Amino acid sequence: MARILIIEDEVPMRTALKDCLEGEGYRVITAADGEEGLKRVMAEKPDLVLLDVMMPKLDGFALCAELRRLANPVPILMLTAKGQIEDRVTGLDAGADDYLVKPFSTDELLARVRAMLRRHQREKRAVATLRFGEVEIDMVKQTARRGRKDLHFTAKEYAMLRLLSEAPGEPISRERFLDVVWGYAAFPTTRTVDNHIASLRAKIESDPEKPRWIKTVHGVGYRLEG
Repeated sequence: MARILIIEDEVPMRTALKDCLEGEGYRVITAADGEEGLKRVMAEKPDLVLLDVMMPKLDGFALCAELRRLANPVPILMLTAKGQIEDRVTGLDAGADDYLVKPFSTDELLARVRAMLRRHQREKRAVATLRFGEVEIDMVKQTARRGRKDLHFTAKEYAMLRLLSEAPGEPISRERFLDVVWGYAAFPTTRTVDNHIASLRAKIESDPEKPRWIKTVHGVGYRLEG
């Protein structure tokens, strides 16, 4: 079974999460603060991280951002008592894959865990390198170049490219992008998908107004050509 790292400073919550996941057959590792959690992610290479936001030494937002800065692709499910949209946005922008607000049911937690692990397995089987004319993108290292010039893609843009590359030529709906890339339906809107696609085209296409690679499927979403 998958190995899951719980980074949570509150002992009762950490114990409850550990018991819940081990009861489902997962192998569980724990850390009591952000600094310990960062070390354990790098050393243990878990398949999924459950990350609390409010922690001593290094909070969840900072830890998440540091892992993404290091190009660590481990899926991260943030757990927090904060439910405001601004906090959700901060966590997702830092590189978290999904967000669960306390209190939550064990059924919902386990469903999110199963979905994220399935998604991660698909991503590991996806194409390692994408090429669009002069643009070459390393999906494993999350680096990109146009000729000799480095290109910068956000974590969300890499995730969108990965989803498109899993089914080349097939339309991916805006709702599917929201479900897979953002992880929940309440926020953002389908317009956010369009804005991210526009950003991708600006970096990939030689003429973003007449895209060759990322095509619009009217009334549905987008597909990857070639």
